[in-house]
Amino acid sequence: MPRAKITEVAREAGVSLSTVSRVMNGNQSVDAALAERVREVAARLGYTANPLARSLVLGRTQTISVVIPDLANPTFQAILRGLSHAAAKDGYHVLISDTEERVEHESEVATTTRQRTDGVILCAPRLPQDELAALLPTIAPAVVINRGPQENAPTVAADYGTAIMALIDHLRGLGHRRLAFVSGAVSSASGEARRRALAAACDADPGLEVIEIPGGVDFDSGAAVASAVIDSAATAVLAFNDLVAMGLLSAVSARGIRVPEQLSIVGFDGIPFAAYTSPPLTTAAVPAADLGRNAWAAMHALLSGADPVATETFIPELVVRESTGPAPR
Repeated sequence: MPRAKITEVAREAGVSLSTVSRVMNGNQSVDAALAERVREVAARLGYTANPLARSLVLGRTQTISVVIPDLANPTFQAILRGLSHAAAKDGYHVLISDTEERVEHESEVATTTRQRTDGVILCAPRLPQDELAALLPTIAPAVVINRGPQENAPTVAADYGTAIMALIDHLRGLGHRRLAFVSGAVSSASGEARRRALAAACDADPGLEVIEIPGGVDFDSGAAVASAVIDSAATAVLAFNDLVAMGLLSAVSARGIRVPEQLSIVGFDGIPFAAYTSPPLTTAAVPAADLGRNAWAAMHALLSGADPVATETFIPELVVRESTGPAPR
């Protein structure tokens, strides 16, 4: 039996095409009795809303764009998982774009994908703040993950500064006073939050020393700085993320450095693999899936005409494992 057309439902129910569309798409503005009549006629005729037609009527694609800097990073994958699952429950699809840590492409990708979607979620954008502030009104509705509060978009972020302080306090409690910080992406806002926390810790404790070693965001970056870490004479290392920490752990172990007896290593993010290194990695676990779910909640509020929470902040949890131990004498 051919599927009934919306025009047949409208004629049978004695209403306009737009009224049928509003009823079938759950719009609550239609009178309850009238809506019930439309639904009864639609059921009797076997009419169901066509997703493409629904998009045309509503002026929406039921798709949102998510722009991320590195799809290979498990933390971003977890954010995407939480976000896409939440969006699917509300009938939305997610279009993912990976800028591969090339900050010069972020604005172009966000602008282009916004033309095909109903909104854009920028995950850990690397853009300078002035450029980000200028971009957001042009791609609205927009939501930002892991940046500070924005004037033109709600934000959902992890508190990297507080988590770094927790890691430092953990290492200080073990007697470490000379630390190496393997930095990550130069344009990372969370990296700058880490630096501020490290500087504040050194100001509060003149006996604490932190040596910054330029690094990166992946396994190879961690392995590449092994010599610099050893030469620094640091007794503990704070890596930009768990991937960097794991690469460093593998490289120094291959050189005969015992972890944690001779060198303690901490990561950041709390990716699942961190629990299975040898030794298991101490880290600060970011609630990545929660970031994704709440970012979608903010976007859904914008799309629905509601007021989203302007700024939501999550504090990563300190997870102590066997990669940290007392400072060597």
